Amino acid sequence: MDNFLTPVLALILWTLIMLVVMYIRRIPAMNAITKDTQRFIDEPDLKDQIPAKARWAADNHNHLHEQPVIFYALMFYLFLTQTPPSWIWYLAWTYVGIRIVHSLVQITQNKVLIRFSLFIFGTVILMVMGMYAAGYAVGFSVGQNLG
Repeated sequence: MDNFLTPVLALILWTLIMLVVMYIRRIPAMNAITKDTQRFIDEPDLKDQIPAKARWAADNHNHLHEQPVIFYALMFYLFLTQTPPSWIWYLAWTYVGIRIVHSLVQITQNKVLIRFSLFIFGTVILMVMGMYAAGYAVGFSVGQNLG
């Protein structure tokens, strides 16, 4: 097992990549509407004129700051309190992969059913990781020998 926190770094780097994608799409879209960016604050309806793909990238960047916060917290909790079994590390990488695929779906075709399915799958992974952490916290160590 590589460094346990490498999946955390990977998701952080992916979030930064999505930040760049957002600005590559959003800045030209906003400039096409007006060069005075303050107008987007003063006239909120202008945001509705931003093309969908630019909005999708911004929405995805926001989503990468929502549920993944639970992932980060769980990973650091597990790292600081124990030596987690390898299956937790594999779940962490699976979660990162799901978030990357979720991003790619959202910024390209934005199919809600696909995104929702990925979100649910990622949520289940976080729940399993969270239940393992809670079990460890109360001294229940079933599964410790699985990795």
